[in-house]
Amino acid sequence: MPVPVRRLAVMAETRATTAPDRSAVRSLLRLWPYVRPVRLRLFTAALVAVLASCTGLVIPLVLKWMVDGPVADRDTAGIWLGAFFLLLLGLVEALLFGMRRWLVARPLAHVEAEMRAELYARLQRLPVAFHDRWASGQLLSRATADLGLVRMFLAFPLTFLLVNSVTIVFGVVVMLLQDWTLGLVVLGPALPVVVMCVYFERRYAVMARRAQDQVGDLTTVVEESVLGIRIIKGFGRHRTQARAFRELSSTLRGTELAKARLLATIWAVIVTLPELAVGAALVLGSVQVADGDLSAGTLVAFLSTALALRWPVDSIGFLLAMSQEAATATERYFEVMDEEPEQDAAVRSDPAPDAGLRFDGVVFRYPDADPGSRPVLDGVDLHVRPGESMALVGATGSGKTTLTALVPRLHEVTAGRITLDGEDVAALPREELRARVAVAFEEPTLFSASVGENVLMGADDRAGAVELGRALAVAQAEFVHALPQGADTLVGEQGLSLSGGQRQRLALARAVVGRPRFLVLDDPLSALDVHTEAAVEAALRQVLADTTALIVAHRPSTVLLADRVALLSGGRIAAVGTHHELLRDNPEYAHLMSGTGRQEDDR
Repeated sequence: MPVPVRRLAVMAETRATTAPDRSAVRSLLRLWPYVRPVRLRLFTAALVAVLASCTGLVIPLVLKWMVDGPVADRDTAGIWLGAFFLLLLGLVEALLFGMRRWLVARPLAHVEAEMRAELYARLQRLPVAFHDRWASGQLLSRATADLGLVRMFLAFPLTFLLVNSVTIVFGVVVMLLQDWTLGLVVLGPALPVVVMCVYFERRYAVMARRAQDQVGDLTTVVEESVLGIRIIKGFGRHRTQARAFRELSSTLRGTELAKARLLATIWAVIVTLPELAVGAALVLGSVQVADGDLSAGTLVAFLSTALALRWPVDSIGFLLAMSQEAATATERYFEVMDEEPEQDAAVRSDPAPDAGLRFDGVVFRYPDADPGSRPVLDGVDLHVRPGESMALVGATGSGKTTLTALVPRLHEVTAGRITLDGEDVAALPREELRARVAVAFEEPTLFSASVGENVLMGADDRAGAVELGRALAVAQAEFVHALPQGADTLVGEQGLSLSGGQRQRLALARAVVGRPRFLVLDDPLSALDVHTEAAVEAALRQVLADTTALIVAHRPSTVLLADRVALLSGGRIAAVGTHHELLRDNPEYAHLMSGTGRQEDDR
């Protein structure tokens, strides 16, 4: 099994076995804020189901009347009357259960939709560090499979655990009133069944959590395989991936079989013990009828009531199983919802007198890094003057991309501060900050939308064809006009129907379409050929003339776009100057620009 897949299997096992003890009831109670708006229909549905179930328990009483009355007296008219009442009771029961289903369908679909919408909204507000830690398949499974389990719980177990409990209590009272000795015989298995249910609940909770986590891991593998299909095919690794998937799928199969064995065990106990008790009551009741101590009608009514309680008793096992799965699904849902979203400062600071983009003693360490490890950035001081373009150069792993991600607060600084026109970015509302700062990353990301929609994501809602055309011209993305539907052409998932250079030009167009005051570009021209690069650079110079820009660069041609260059080395700014000054005076910079020292930045 490849290491990533093996790691997913181990993580699922660890999450299931090391999770803290919890109460399923307490977990499920967290659903109340979502259920509260539709509580009236749900309570009405539960009441209707109770009435339907209790209606079914009236049937044995009619049978008792028929056996001891019309049947014993050979009264044909009375028998037909009894049959009519039995038919009427059956129709009423069926109608009530159908009404219950109608009552819960719409509100529960609403609850599921609201929970999914809130989960998606929370994911948009969570910091990048959260998304770096979490596998996308785990998040996807929480938004789909887990919420499906929650909806099923609200539709079925939530109602029928109540309905069946009321039915069992009502049925036991009816049996005790008919003959208390037979009633005690039937009640004999109650204590062993309760003990088994408690034992079953604890073990099944662990297995249910493990299975749901493994489903998330399996979803991750499928998603990564689909997105990386070119790599898999290019290196001929499809058999290896298929084998790894089968092994992970086999692990999930084993967990599901373990769940099935637990459920089979509890179901065997819940079904067998009451059946034995009913059999004992039948023998004892028959003896009493033969001795004349009990009427035949009473015995028929008693046994009919006991048989009517088979479904409420037998269903306890899988209702508890579904409740446990819903409880773990709820826990997994709130694991995401309980994460702290990005927060804006409560009080906005007064701007400092300096303008432009400034880094003051910026220190950054990734949240999941060892606290004692060396920070990625350690005391960065840099000032990009208003209207100036600053190229950022450094060796692989020097933290260039990380530094650019701090400007729009994709990550939060560990220490120090970053200011835009004298205002601390930590004090700016994120919406305002990201309206001021536009970004284009080295790896362009496009969405399953039209070309125009992808580009106009970088502008406000009022932007239209004029702004789109200007941005495409700056990015030298005239190829858009040759697409089948022009700017309305759908680019497909991640824009993989386009070349790397085309995607990068669209990402650059998205960055400049809104005429931002600050522009952060992470090696935006790396995928372009020399002729296209020259054309883009010529157009980009006009944009940079009116913008304060920080540009990560690896090639001299990109560096020459900037007014000055900053060399990042050892987590600090080692030198600042023009390209020619640093080329002359700084050996490290000269080495990087020589060609042998240029590397692709990996972080």
